[in-house]
Amino acid sequence: MTDTPRPTDGRTLLVTGGAGFIGSALVRHLLEATDARVVTVDALTYAGHRETLAPVEAHPRHRFVQLDVTDAEGLSALFAEERPMGVAHLAAETHVDRSIDDPEAFVRSNTLGTVRLLEASRRHHASLAPAERDAFRFLMVSTDEVYGSLGDEGAFDERSAYRPRSPYSASKAAADHFARAYFHTFGLPVLVTNCSNNYGPYQFPEKLLPLTLMRALAGQPVPIYGDGSNVRDWLYVEDHVVGLRAVLERGRVGDTYLIGGSSERTNLELVTTLLEVVQELAPGGRDYRELLSFVTDRPGHDHRYAVDASKIRTELGWAPSFELRDGLRATVAWYLDHRDWVRAVTDGRYDFERLGRL
Repeated sequence: MTDTPRPTDGRTLLVTGGAGFIGSALVRHLLEATDARVVTVDALTYAGHRETLAPVEAHPRHRFVQLDVTDAEGLSALFAEERPMGVAHLAAETHVDRSIDDPEAFVRSNTLGTVRLLEASRRHHASLAPAERDAFRFLMVSTDEVYGSLGDEGAFDERSAYRPRSPYSASKAAADHFARAYFHTFGLPVLVTNCSNNYGPYQFPEKLLPLTLMRALAGQPVPIYGDGSNVRDWLYVEDHVVGLRAVLERGRVGDTYLIGGSSERTNLELVTTLLEVVQELAPGGRDYRELLSFVTDRPGHDHRYAVDASKIRTELGWAPSFELRDGLRATVAWYLDHRDWVRAVTDGRYDFERLGRL
């Protein structure tokens, strides 16, 4: 370790996608756990909402800017105005099913948007004084889906080859490659993280867990793709953002860190557990597990993801604090208490239908 100031030490940070699920969790965490000033940058598409930022709207160290990361002129003006000491880049289209319906939207947001943000960051970084350049960080937040599909054994680590198999993961893989290229070519202080499946409060209800919860509460069939044997590693979002801060503050520039929850479950096991928690917290006079409905599998559905998070554990001392069932209980309790938020973010945008059909 050196005495180089950390980008969170009273500095301004830009968090792109900060009105989304993981982004808003990171914004809240940075404001609670550091003395950084946080500028949330979000285009407010269907999955980004000011309602998600309600807990920090009045915070004296928070500013919201509505801006699309593909807007090169807008980014240039924002960097000139704010002079940030770090960028946490989470702005992205993230739903695999939607990427099957419209791949080009994912290329535009995830790949082109990342390139334009990198370029704005590069120009800004070059304008800083030497000590400020040393402190600046660009954190590229990505997914384990860029590594493709695993068999029944093994886990992804930082040396795993990229083998994306959906338009979503391909667009994120391209963004990761550009981030690393800006480190090697231009010297931009880039860090990359790849995380496993996140869950928790404020997740847009198109994703598996909140969709399951909402459909169960409405007494509607709960879809399970294929036979439900696809495996994912689940990470509570609050644990994830603690890991992101650790990488932002103490990670080695140019390195990659995988962040996983060490909670592998088949989709059927996970949904069954979730419905048991719903039964516990919101008994509805029926067994919610009776709503399980097996449907045609997603095209190109990866069989299994698993993450070896030993590097971030060993080097940065991070470890998840939530056991899966405890995290699911906290998540269900939050959604039960915030049904108004669900109505606000889905009204006119999403009616809990299935996406990604060929």
